Amino acid sequence: MTEFAPEIRAFLERQRVGHLATVDRTGAPHVVPVCYAVGEGTIYLPLDEKPKRPGRVLRRVRNIQETGRAALVVDRYDEDWSRLGWVLLRGKAELLPSGSPEHQQAIAALRQRYRQYAAMRLETQPVIALRVGRVTWWGRLD
Repeated sequence: MTEFAPEIRAFLERQRVGHLATVDRTGAPHVVPVCYAVGEGTIYLPLDEKPKRPGRVLRRVRNIQETGRAALVVDRYDEDWSRLGWVLLRGKAELLPSGSPEHQQAIAALRQRYRQYAAMRLETQPVIALRVGRVTWWGRLD
């Protein structure tokens, strides 16, 4: 796991959305926008209440189960292109089971960051833990 440099952590904490990329066993990519919380060398991503097809496993979950590979890009766009910046985090992804101590810590961090999660039953779903092994960044992070 990679610890985050202070400027990387501050950038990640200021931004509100990222894009999670997973890959299946054939190498087919899948990218979705996500909310996240920053841990120590780990990014936590909830599987929250969204309208989904009942009984279907989300593609990002299937991909993590198949390959365990994921990446998250968090970026900032500005019409003043001198202020553009992004961080790319790559690593191993795993599903934290409901009730585990790390799962509970992740949910607390997600609820602190996004007030909308206070009314959702996050405890019933696994949480994705992206164990960051590599960090790449570009542009202005301040």
